[in-house]
Amino acid sequence: MIDIQDLSLTYAGPQGPVHALKNINLHIQAGEVFGIIGRSGAGKSSLVRCMNLLNRPVSGKMIVNGRDLLQLSDAQLRQARQEIGMVFQHFNLLSSRTVFDNAALPLELAGVSKAEIAQRITPLLELVGLAHLANRYPAQISGGQKQRVGIARALASNPRVLLSDEATSALDPETTRSILDLLRQVNRELGVTVVLITHQMQVIKQIADRVAVMEAGQVVELGAVLDVFTNPQQAITQSLIDEIVPQELPASVQQRVQALSLGLPAGQSGQLLRLSYAGDSAYQPVLSHLIRELGLDLSILHGQIDDIQGQTFGSLAVFASGPPAQITAAIAYLQRNGVQVRQQPQGGRHV
Repeated sequence: MIDIQDLSLTYAGPQGPVHALKNINLHIQAGEVFGIIGRSGAGKSSLVRCMNLLNRPVSGKMIVNGRDLLQLSDAQLRQARQEIGMVFQHFNLLSSRTVFDNAALPLELAGVSKAEIAQRITPLLELVGLAHLANRYPAQISGGQKQRVGIARALASNPRVLLSDEATSALDPETTRSILDLLRQVNRELGVTVVLITHQMQVIKQIADRVAVMEAGQVVELGAVLDVFTNPQQAITQSLIDEIVPQELPASVQQRVQALSLGLPAGQSGQLLRLSYAGDSAYQPVLSHLIRELGLDLSILHGQIDDIQGQTFGSLAVFASGPPAQITAAIAYLQRNGVQVRQQPQGGRHV
């Protein structure tokens, strides 16, 4: 659906050129919800605006629906843009137009007849839950409802791709969840490919199928959302996930680990194991196996279980004590059963 090849974007800055994007390569599949996340200045909004050439790259290819947008004439680009809807952070509604008329604006500008406009916009307002507010003005509706108007407007031209640039960042958490549910509904019922720009990992967690993490104008990590959550490879990814699943143990837990280490009997070793698990591995009785079959003592110190779109994932901090060989065997067993293990030696007393 969207192929991005060696894409670079440079801005003119007061102290010389600013390299906003550096050799981006991405493939976004038809029908998926693809998330792009990063801190402010990472280049994510610059990238999404290249997908309809609101930003024009200095090099590379931007192929959407089989056509390289950079090779199109002005007339061809205008036609191609009709297949690419966009929802913005700020709703950009016209205060003098009703909900219906705001949603219909792209069709009016394209010269579509009033009868056809009614046929397209009426079911769209039903879809976004605003049919009963069709004759209201922007000042008479809430922020979440304004964003729903923006989504209906973006869908008016029957696009194959919907770009969402921080569409929920100005909304409260409850309204954010409802808008994300709506975008997922649009994706499933209309088959629209959704590209979602955000700086919030909670947004990615709720709706995205895959995610690209950006930093300093580059894609530094890419994968299925569940894989990225359970096994982040980059420091920036770990930092973003930390907002949902804290990676740092509380001071009280760290003190408990020290106490357990100092209290080990002769001949015993101890290790703090940080376990991450997802999917089927979340339901396996792996800890009871370690206690029963390997004779280890396990102290569960900290943990969290959550859900990503119906798939369970979680983390545990476990202090394992026992013979060193058994701890080594335990780690191998956990890894064989799909559990990610990070280990931190805590020392121990040996005979």
